Amino acid sequence: MRYTFTGKNINVFDEIKARTEKKIDRMQKLLPDDAEVFVTVSKIRHQFKMEVSVPLHKRLLRAEVIDNDLNSCLDPVVDALERQIKKYKGRLREKHRRNTATSEEMVFINEPQESADSQEVVIQRTKRFALKPMTAQDAVMEMELLGHSFFVFRSSETDEVNVVYKRNDEEYGLIEPE
Repeated sequence: MRYTFTGKNINVFDEIKARTEKKIDRMQKLLPDDAEVFVTVSKIRHQFKMEVSVPLHKRLLRAEVIDNDLNSCLDPVVDALERQIKKYKGRLREKHRRNTATSEEMVFINEPQESADSQEVVIQRTKRFALKPMTAQDAVMEMELLGHSFFVFRSSETDEVNVVYKRNDEEYGLIEPE
């Protein structure tokens, strides 16, 4: 595996690099040999943030933890990545099993199966609303009034569907379609 370390408002010392590589190397059997691991360590006010990203084929595994101590950020990040990798591998295995199933087996695939590995995504609630044309500034004000962390609206300038969202650093982001 190849590691790329980046520090924001902090120097990433060799000790931090060594500990991080040692912890992530325990997942080496789950990742491809040529996997790239991007580690970003930043200091935000009096807290430390560790962000680890592993781009895979058609998938990005990413974990982020904010804590008062940099050393205590490492274990939760690695645990979260490990869960994501196992879930991703389970989905790949399940997809492979479905593709190799014979026509007789396909009759039973639609029946509910109780498996600990494959968890189906269940949508609990669907909400519908009219998309009002407005500016991004108006959308941010509407989002704040509602107390939500994101807001979907139709841009009055481009007539496209956009999303404004509140970032972790208490600033705002805008998602526009290409």
